[in-house]
Amino acid sequence: MSVETMFDSRSVPWDGLGNPINGAKNSEAALQLSGLDWEVIQKPIFHQSPELELVGGFTPRNVFQTIPGYVANVRNSDNTVLGVVTPRYKPVQNHEAFAFTDALIDTGEVLYETAGALHRGKKVWMLARMPSIDIVGDETAPYLVFTNSHDGKGSIIVAITPVRVACQNTLNLALSSAPRMWSAIHTGDMDAKLEEAKRTLGLAKQYMDKLTKEADYMAKDELSNAQVKEIIELLLPFPDEAGDKAKQNIELLRNELIARYILSPDIKKFYGTQWGFINAVSDFATHREPIRKAATFQENLFEKTINGHPLIDQAYDLLKAA
Repeated sequence: MSVETMFDSRSVPWDGLGNPINGAKNSEAALQLSGLDWEVIQKPIFHQSPELELVGGFTPRNVFQTIPGYVANVRNSDNTVLGVVTPRYKPVQNHEAFAFTDALIDTGEVLYETAGALHRGKKVWMLARMPSIDIVGDETAPYLVFTNSHDGKGSIIVAITPVRVACQNTLNLALSSAPRMWSAIHTGDMDAKLEEAKRTLGLAKQYMDKLTKEADYMAKDELSNAQVKEIIELLLPFPDEAGDKAKQNIELLRNELIARYILSPDIKKFYGTQWGFINAVSDFATHREPIRKAATFQENLFEKTINGHPLIDQAYDLLKAA
């Protein structure tokens, strides 16, 4: 990637994923707009017996037997298998998982924006935007991401994902003083839904308040060029017994990260500070085009963003220890 194109066409990690739902008045309408208004049903799983059965004494046919203790979670719209679970597992339907977000929308402080599915429907997500706030002089848009899993490996999760609008950098740092991700309680009771929405809004505001204060500190904490070099070498180490080609590739990555830190126009005012460097790492981690782009690259990047990108988390830990 050349310096001239390094800062072009930045976008949020969910760009191109899902469908817009910003006209939706409630979660049911949002699911319809996004194509997520399907349900999960459970079906038995069969295996082919090694024995053959004679039909009418002439034509052999395979004998299929059910596999005890397991069922398949299947999307009713097209029979796609989303996961294999035990019969004790009860799927939470999309309309049930996201119902409490209606109370959030009713507050007027949150607006639906986008919704979609990852990994062919194993995980579905809905994203809503809160009002922008000012963080160290920059407009920052807080997004709430709600996810529901159908593969038996997760629950209803809410994550806060702040985006620095000037550069589309995501900065959901792993703060010790406020959670950036939490489980949502599924309930059919209206009062409980209101309480869940209130709790979600409270945790989101708490995180943004703590992030604002942390950013203020980091924008004042100076970072020397020697410290930057040391941290980058820890973030992007040479593999064990690396050959010349592997080392050359790592050096290219290190140089690109340094270039983003020094040359990014939106980071210049924070150059020489921890806040400037963590923005450069976010820029590198979320906007860099890979050499070989897999078909699932965008989905995997979005999942890392929801959970907290490991490279950004590691950089933040190293900065705190500096």
